[in-house]
Amino acid sequence: MFEPLIKPIIQGGMGIGISLGNLAGAVMAEGGMGVISAAHPGYREPDFWQNSCEANCRALQKEVQKARVRSQGKGLLAINIMSISTDYVKYVKASVKAKVDAIISGAGLPLSLPKWVPHDILLAPIVSSGKACDLICKVWEKRYHRLPDFVVIEGYQAGGHLGFDQEDLQADTCPSNVKILQDVLTVLGTYDDTIPVFVAGGIYDRDDIEAIRKQGAYGVQLGTRFIATYECDAHIRFKQAVIQCKKADIRIIKSPTGFPGRALNTPFVQNHTGYMSVTHCLHCLRSCDPQHTPYCISRALINAVKGDIEHGVVFVSAQADRIDHIVSVHELMEELL
Repeated sequence: MFEPLIKPIIQGGMGIGISLGNLAGAVMAEGGMGVISAAHPGYREPDFWQNSCEANCRALQKEVQKARVRSQGKGLLAINIMSISTDYVKYVKASVKAKVDAIISGAGLPLSLPKWVPHDILLAPIVSSGKACDLICKVWEKRYHRLPDFVVIEGYQAGGHLGFDQEDLQADTCPSNVKILQDVLTVLGTYDDTIPVFVAGGIYDRDDIEAIRKQGAYGVQLGTRFIATYECDAHIRFKQAVIQCKKADIRIIKSPTGFPGRALNTPFVQNHTGYMSVTHCLHCLRSCDPQHTPYCISRALINAVKGDIEHGVVFVSAQADRIDHIVSVHELMEELL
């Protein structure tokens, strides 16, 4: 099932608008798995603020086609869908309609995902513990007679929303990638020990990839490194914010999603209480209460991807400060493996 995957590298799904068809297609062309984020891919559609779900589903089709054209039949194409999305089922069905190769789902437990997806589309949960992996496998097998086609482990050094307690993240007491990998491999051994596992979070270079593969991982997933590429779908100011950041600029934040996140310490992040009121709620996340949330995460992410860093949130990994220049996807993939 992974025959088109010449290199066992998944480009992580990054929203809003960071990983769309251009970046995903470029990664696919190099023999990797390109991933389009289902987090508001339609933010540039003219009716987005009035009909966000319809705009997103429409844009998803466009971005899939763009990726397919750019990849010229190489690699694999996945959609990353947050399970806490209010319109989760609609985005899953839109992905199926677009005939993607895989659906990757995290930000919560995607326990019902197989219900809407045929067997010719690969399914992968994102987990941060063996316990979560076990629960997903147990539920999927019992309800749908299906197991994950592959699993993505997201470690605590990843960017964006994280499946760990904020206290552990700030105290640096989260389990290592190797520990989580060992736990997940043990769990999968009780179901099907041939299920491939990809590890994300803190993976920066070839040495990191080789080290984690020696521990039993099939491959890796990287997000932040792909931001600093010419093909990344974000504004140039977004990319510049990443390549210019220092270690002290990276911090753990509280997100309206209910999950902690790792992001740059932009002016918005420093002053987020009262800095941006929720004037138009998109009702995009089940866990977000617009009456009590400190800010609209969607608007902050859209501001950032458009280049308004001062009023936005820029999610990055713990290794972002090591990136100091922009390269092509081809150059990055050659460097990595």
